[in-house]
Amino acid sequence: MSVVPVLVWVERRVCAWMQDRVGPNRVGPLGLLQPLADAVKLLFKEDVIPAGADRMLFVLAPAIAFFPAAMVAAIIPFGAPIRFDDSYTLHLQVCRGNIGMLLFLALTGLSVYGIAFGGWASNNKFALFGGLRSSAQMISYEIAMGLALVSIFMSSESVDLNRIVGDQTGTWLGFLPKWNAFRQPLAFLIFFVAAFAENNRLPFDLPECDAELVGGFHTEYSSMKFSLFFLAEYAAMFGSCCLITTLFLGGYTLPGIDYSAPHGTLFSLLSIGIFFAKTGLLLFFYIAVRWTLPRFRFDQLMHLGWKTLIPLGLANILLTGVISQP
Repeated sequence: MSVVPVLVWVERRVCAWMQDRVGPNRVGPLGLLQPLADAVKLLFKEDVIPAGADRMLFVLAPAIAFFPAAMVAAIIPFGAPIRFDDSYTLHLQVCRGNIGMLLFLALTGLSVYGIAFGGWASNNKFALFGGLRSSAQMISYEIAMGLALVSIFMSSESVDLNRIVGDQTGTWLGFLPKWNAFRQPLAFLIFFVAAFAENNRLPFDLPECDAELVGGFHTEYSSMKFSLFFLAEYAAMFGSCCLITTLFLGGYTLPGIDYSAPHGTLFSLLSIGIFFAKTGLLLFFYIAVRWTLPRFRFDQLMHLGWKTLIPLGLANILLTGVISQP
């Protein structure tokens, strides 16, 4: 919850920087209080429900979209465990064990319902089209994302995120990190592109493209219901970047540091800083892409998912299986 307002401010500042504009600079120093002003504005706006809407689903849809996106953070190991003494170790991860990635796949599958319900319950044709587009887009790219994950599980021989992070420690040739981004570059590319599509971010924001669908699935939403859809997008973006950091960029590790030996609180805090530095760079790239690339046509988007990424994902699994043979 605390990351989202920061991302909103960063997005506006980066957008202004890339377009040679000023950006928010009036509300607080450097415009830092602008997200707070936006929250107050949305809180006091009139909450309108269309006359022909399905009231229960209309109210429920924003929550269904937001909570799965926010819960993804529960599976992420944000740093090295803090060892207070021989009897107690604090793991910086809410949901440990093999269930983590299954939970991620389940949550990403649930988030599409919020957008689909919001479009259908609004009793608005443009919103309905946006919800249908989102359903087709997110389901299609979930398949490509899942295939990329299978390659990583095969390489690391585990679905436990801690094991996957530990498998990426060390270097090749003394300088190249053993990150899955280098070991599995095709899986990294597929997962990264699929994450953009899953989050409805440009150039894949077809479910809400203003040129064709007015506002898409959230056309009829206002006040805090609209803000929940808005929060869901940024929460999902943050969760995706955390997961990419964990799966492909070594998580909280850096080459040359021994993470197997017991370490104290200071070392764990340093590992948290390493993790969020990597995540911050990915978030910056997410934002920069939004203000760089034009939007795809919908047929191009579906062609990329079904005829390019999914065949590449299957081929990568086959290649991984061949190479991994003893």
